Amino acid sequence: MGQRFTKEGQGWRLGWDGDAPLYKGLLAGSTWAIELTEAEFQTFCRLVVEIGQTMGAIAAELMAEERLACEAEADCLWLEAEGFPEAYSLRFILATGRRCEGEWDVAATQQLTQAARHLTVF
Repeated sequence: MGQRFTKEGQGWRLGWDGDAPLYKGLLAGSTWAIELTEAEFQTFCRLVVEIGQTMGAIAAELMAEERLACEAEADCLWLEAEGFPEAYSLRFILATGRRCEGEWDVAATQQLTQAARHLTVF
């Protein structure tokens, strides 16, 4: 039997159902949700971690009041972080299948990023 969980907070939700036939992952904001294939969900989680690391690495190069935008991309997914290295919003575009886009504000992004780092789906 596959693993099943939902992690959520104010304005965000991540879900996984390892027994689902096709759409095993779930991304959601306050007013929207989309199911993802296993590959799409894994790519999303990987890119969220990578973009967070990149934002942190860039922090040393910026003045305290500087904002930045940073993108991460794979074949099926594009992510953009925008804001300060320690507090940024996140936006994504799914470029395969159902095609959709969504976004999270700064508070939701911080919590969602922490959850994505600790997932053991892979």
